[in-house]
Amino acid sequence: MTTLRVGILGASGYTGAELLRLCAQHPHFELVVATGDTQAGVSAASLYPSVAARYPHLVFSEFDPAAVEGLDVVFLGLPHEASLSLAPQLRGKVGCVVDLSAAYRLKDASLYPEWYGFTHDQPELLAEAVYGLPERHRAELAGASLVATPGCHVTAATLALAPLVDAGAIERSGVVINSITGVSGAGRGLKHTSLFCTANEDVNAYGLLHHRHTPEIEQEVGAQVLFTPHLAPMNRGILATCYAKPAADVSTESLLATLKAAYAGEPFVVVTPDSPSTKATLGSNTAHVTARFDQRTGTVLAICAIDNLAKGASGGAVQAANVAMGLPETAGLSSVGVYP
Repeated sequence: MTTLRVGILGASGYTGAELLRLCAQHPHFELVVATGDTQAGVSAASLYPSVAARYPHLVFSEFDPAAVEGLDVVFLGLPHEASLSLAPQLRGKVGCVVDLSAAYRLKDASLYPEWYGFTHDQPELLAEAVYGLPERHRAELAGASLVATPGCHVTAATLALAPLVDAGAIERSGVVINSITGVSGAGRGLKHTSLFCTANEDVNAYGLLHHRHTPEIEQEVGAQVLFTPHLAPMNRGILATCYAKPAADVSTESLLATLKAAYAGEPFVVVTPDSPSTKATLGSNTAHVTARFDQRTGTVLAICAIDNLAKGASGGAVQAANVAMGLPETAGLSSVGVYP
């Protein structure tokens, strides 16, 4: 059996903890390095008791370039600008870099100052990076040495809308996306909006008119969108509800048929006639999608539910790494959620 030596840089955050969990159950991954500069010297089991059975002696370390040299796969769970500068340093020294930040997602480097507040200084590497959504970029991912893992909201919106755009079923302008996310999407850092007394029993919209996932959604969906995320008092999950005008004669049946055709054989997409729920995806790498046509208002409705830390981040990263490294795409990933 093929065994790949793996490192996680930024393993002490929520996406890092999810990567630890997924690596623990992956039949081809051997975790060699787990860094967490703010938690250096702290045992993984004490910070995240959920992984204690698999990693009883793992201690987060500070980043040491020599420690990762020669690894087969390195996951970057770091801030955007840290990944921007680190990825070129790792190129040629590790087999595949899988970046969970947005540093290499947008193909147009000129968008970064407006949407992320920094200038992208690696245009050649940006052009080489492969967008890590296998359902849309599987062929390009095979053999990739730099993978840009999609944003969590982007994954949900793209899986709901892109097949409908491709099929000419909906207009490429005037698309509205309301996406609800759990608190873990804000990360492990101490923030007022993430405090229990702030988030509990409250739902609020944020990033109004200018959320940074907007250009990424437009890039991957191929349509102009108005995207508004909402924070809900749950740990994990994303529910993206999308509205568009039809570009052809459509029905609920034809929309569902389009989605089923697009995702036929996909191991991690369920096309359902029912309304998707975040809880159905908890802990799994599966996206649940559906669509409707409202004859009364002439509106197409498309919905996708995912686990934001799994399919929306770390699970999607592992899936993309599997494809890039020639492993079974489903290795280490569950298609079944935890319920209740």
